[in-house]
Amino acid sequence: HHLHNCGCHADPGLSCGMSAASRRVLSVQSHVVHGYVGNRAAVFPLQLLGFEVDVINSVQFSCHTGYPAITGQRLSGDDLRTLVQGLATNEVLDHSYLLTGYIGTVSFLQEVIKLREMLPASCRYVCDPVMGDNGKMYVPEELVAVYRSEVLRHVAVLTPNQFEAELLAQRKIGSIQDAAATCDILHGLGPKVVVLTTLDVPDATRGGQDIAMMLSQGGQRKWLLRLPNISGGPFTGTGDLTAAMLLAWTELLPHEMPLALETAGAVLQAVIQKTVAASEARTIGGKRVPPELRIIDSKQDVESPLVRLRCHLVEPLDIAGILLDADVLLEDR
Repeated sequence: HHLHNCGCHADPGLSCGMSAASRRVLSVQSHVVHGYVGNRAAVFPLQLLGFEVDVINSVQFSCHTGYPAITGQRLSGDDLRTLVQGLATNEVLDHSYLLTGYIGTVSFLQEVIKLREMLPASCRYVCDPVMGDNGKMYVPEELVAVYRSEVLRHVAVLTPNQFEAELLAQRKIGSIQDAAATCDILHGLGPKVVVLTTLDVPDATRGGQDIAMMLSQGGQRKWLLRLPNISGGPFTGTGDLTAAMLLAWTELLPHEMPLALETAGAVLQAVIQKTVAASEARTIGGKRVPPELRIIDSKQDVESPLVRLRCHLVEPLDIAGILLDADVLLEDR
């Protein structure tokens, strides 16, 4: 299946016999009144693919933070605990997936850990550790340590961008091989599956003409997916949509992880293409604001993604012999 280069449709209806009742997601992310980020980018696509989604909004803002005015409310850790206790008391805290995105405070993140511990042991935690991008953090720095020491051991699927992966692994990524080594460090902290949702290094992006993503399963070879770099962004909400689609397609294609990444990538590309075809960036209050993702227009692309671009295996660096010789030399001394 993997070696075809022709376009093919991934069909959620054929992939798995589970009902929506057994595909229950608890999604803890941001909410905006206008636009498509956080839960607004994740929930509708998951529902289209047959998932029951219960929603907790970590914040409620008028628009995402790329707009000039940021107004709204934040849910506190105590607020989250109150909601979760109500779900538990009413015996509906039985989700098969926990999905988390933007979390702005340590107290809220620590309540998320308690929430995970209250969910069934079989619940898979898909964590998008939203902390920053392009070298700039937009959460307090102390969240990094909490993710590293307390959160990641509970996580099944981790979906950081390159900058977030660097923060969590405490190492810089300058090449595809660096990215592979970073994934291995992250596996050591807990997650069985790591997807770097952005990999912005010259050998991965072919000098900027592509965007690149890497899939890593603990103890297995890495896969690299290159997608055309579509101008007009940066688009807000793409990471939230990608994490949701990775949750969906790793569930629907559990034994074909590379195809799951390809399918999530196909959805992302289709949504961005529809977005740039429909509207351009606007200047609002002196600030350039790229268009909102056209999630609703992309309904068919979410339901029946057309996979045109395939992953390829990352060749490992062949240095095992050198390391082994060094060990032998040390023993001889």
